[in-house]
Amino acid sequence: MKTRHLVMMALGSAIGTGLFVGSGNAIAVAGPGVLISFLVACVILVLVMRAMGEMAAAEPARGAFSLYAEQAMGRTAGQTLGWLWWVQLVIVIAAEATAAAQILNEMWPVVPQWLMALVFMVIFTALNLISVKALGESEFWFALLKVGAVVVFLLVGVALLLGLLPAPSPGLSNLTEHGGFIPNGFTGVAAALLIVVFAFGGTELVVVAAAETENPKENVVKAIRTIVVRLLVFYIGAVTLMVIILPWNDETLSSSPFVAVLSEVGLPGAQAVMAIVIVLALLSALNANLYGASRMLHSLSSRGYAPGRYSTLSAQGVPRAAVVASVIVGFLTVGANYLWPEQLLGFLLNTIGSTVLVVWTLSLISQIILRRRSDRAGRQLSFRMWGYPYLSYVALGLIALIFVLGFFDPVVRTQLLLTGSLVVIIAIACKLRTAQKARSASASVDR
Repeated sequence: MKTRHLVMMALGSAIGTGLFVGSGNAIAVAGPGVLISFLVACVILVLVMRAMGEMAAAEPARGAFSLYAEQAMGRTAGQTLGWLWWVQLVIVIAAEATAAAQILNEMWPVVPQWLMALVFMVIFTALNLISVKALGESEFWFALLKVGAVVVFLLVGVALLLGLLPAPSPGLSNLTEHGGFIPNGFTGVAAALLIVVFAFGGTELVVVAAAETENPKENVVKAIRTIVVRLLVFYIGAVTLMVIILPWNDETLSSSPFVAVLSEVGLPGAQAVMAIVIVLALLSALNANLYGASRMLHSLSSRGYAPGRYSTLSAQGVPRAAVVASVIVGFLTVGANYLWPEQLLGFLLNTIGSTVLVVWTLSLISQIILRRRSDRAGRQLSFRMWGYPYLSYVALGLIALIFVLGFFDPVVRTQLLLTGSLVVIIAIACKLRTAQKARSASASVDR
């Protein structure tokens, strides 16, 4: 892949359900105070991506942060992080297919939601099985379309606020009316933080995909710098317009924020066009996340942490067995779409809502440990974390704050406990597998 493929693939993974659907949910729980949630999440994102970039520039690899966690903290930590990220992505794949099918079903109810989800899963599974170049090129154009749509949305929103459109400008009253700037208190802001962090989840795909570019050490640095700036503009800009143009408790804003704002503007046909763009954006994210999941499974297999068949590559460089394994959950949700078409998306998003925090936490700890080793060895790094180790600790402190605040909200507390349980289960399974392999190796030597 080329640098442009890498940048757009990471954007494709990050700009999906989280922005087009999840941002409305975040506004619903935090009100205009969701901007605080986004600002805190953006600070964390910038620091995490800088830390990941330091490690990826030093050693590009498909396993990326899973490999770095293994080098820093041992095999169990590396396996746990890799499997956790894989589980997160395969559920996100299912969520993207579900959300796209749900939106199209509302527009065109002739075709059942479960059938649309099935078609999407078949198409993108086939696309990921062809070749890395074909995947990168398709994702480039998918992501370019959604980026263009967000830019148009920003321009239309600003034009409305400046009074350049026939619809009256709402001014800034929606920021303080309807209960104030923080109508649900800081617990609402904390609850929104998990939704927002999930929205940014997937950005770390850039350090995984870098290994398959022409010049990985240079490309990962360029991609990280570009991606962070664009995400900050797109996310904060779009959400700021949402809470200014419409009251935060508007029901249409919570269910479909982009469509709600464009409907308020009154542009003819804008609602249908944006709905189609959102569907394409969700499918783009599905495509990028399937790529990331398959590459992580391939890396785990290559290091002996998954069945050996997942480490094989086709003549085109595609780990086809890993791709197939990564879409199983998505295909299973096709049946769930038939049985529970309304409840499925919310359930999937809640299931992996806080796994991103664990991935980022372990990645930051890995960076601190590996940087300390590099400094002791006198190794010169081409891309370095700012203010090491202080800003790394700042990022860890902010993530810890999210965990603490989250426990004051019953829904968030349940998410955190479920995620913690999942991490423990994966870690125990990885530890037992490692111990079993060690015993088997010892027995072979004795014989």
